[in-house]
Amino acid sequence: MNMSNLRDLVIEAHGGLDRWNKMKSIHGDMSITGLLWARKGWPDALKDVHVTVDTKTQFTSYHPFTAPDKRSLYRPDHTIVETLDGQVLEERQYPRSTFENHKPETPWDVLDLAYFSGYAIWNYLCTPFLFAWPGFETEEIDPWNENGEVRRRLKVIFPDTVATHCPEQIFHINTDGLVCRLDYSAIVAGNIPTAHYVEDYKTFDGIKIATKRRAFRRNPDGTTMATPVPVNIEIANISFS
Repeated sequence: MNMSNLRDLVIEAHGGLDRWNKMKSIHGDMSITGLLWARKGWPDALKDVHVTVDTKTQFTSYHPFTAPDKRSLYRPDHTIVETLDGQVLEERQYPRSTFENHKPETPWDVLDLAYFSGYAIWNYLCTPFLFAWPGFETEEIDPWNENGEVRRRLKVIFPDTVATHCPEQIFHINTDGLVCRLDYSAIVAGNIPTAHYVEDYKTFDGIKIATKRRAFRRNPDGTTMATPVPVNIEIANISFS
């Protein structure tokens, strides 16, 4: 298989573009915990939340969000925290600019939390289908051997129109054609090299969604530190509309 075909194989393995393009939004119940959130000052803010993401545009909403009567609205250029009836409590235009010079230990305010959690889960739920969007560049690179399993790897260059962890990310592909790990350094979270493991896929309306995610610090040789766990995501009750 030539290098350009790995992207298509991965998209097809997750349900295919024809099926995906019929979907407008994804809804799910999630518990998002780990050292990252505690270090940023929000240890349990995303522990039991309902998440909605748009599959056509970069939009995410969490509720409850830091309080039972609040929700977050994320777009790359505008982040809002509002009441459930739509009263704006806090908002920020061009929210990514506030992360300049952040270090791993820099605390986040509530709009920083809304921005990071918004773009991150949008990326996770829309991968790998967003690789077919205009401006994405993909290339198969050398395989990776981990615990005796040889995986193909897809290097993805994100366009600057898409908010994400960093412009270049590496996706590990298992023998079923599913993403099982992604390597990145989240610029807005201190640029720590990260290996993010993706597990327990289930099929919802013909689309395969991973229901467990664990992110670990990545060593210079590509191996991972087993503890502590910066990010732990459990996903349930996925539905599409």
